[in-house]
Amino acid sequence: MQVTRLKDARKYPVMKHFDCTPLRLQGADVSPAVNFTVGLTHFLPAGGAERDATPLEKVYVVVEGEVTVITDEGATILGPLDSCYIAPGEARAIENRTNRPASMLVVMPPPPGSAAK
Repeated sequence: MQVTRLKDARKYPVMKHFDCTPLRLQGADVSPAVNFTVGLTHFLPAGGAERDATPLEKVYVVVEGEVTVITDEGATILGPLDSCYIAPGEARAIENRTNRPASMLVVMPPPPGSAAK
């Protein structure tokens, strides 16, 4: 078993995100997980991610606060313990439209070229 304590979680770079702090909890360069990574992103009010699509599938799980996920199908508000699946190639944007911080788990395959420990 490999434990990552929140106090020891490291920030990692994410493109097209703003007013947020992403922390790697598992996978990539943090643990030997090879099929997925788990990140925790804290979004400030008005923070989010620009509209983008990647070839990687993703699962978002809101753990605190509220985020709005916008896809071609429309906008969906996710609250605590709500989750959504973003398919490979599906464009999405993320917005924290509230005046409170929001935290969201992100589960996805490791980025191409990343190596486990």
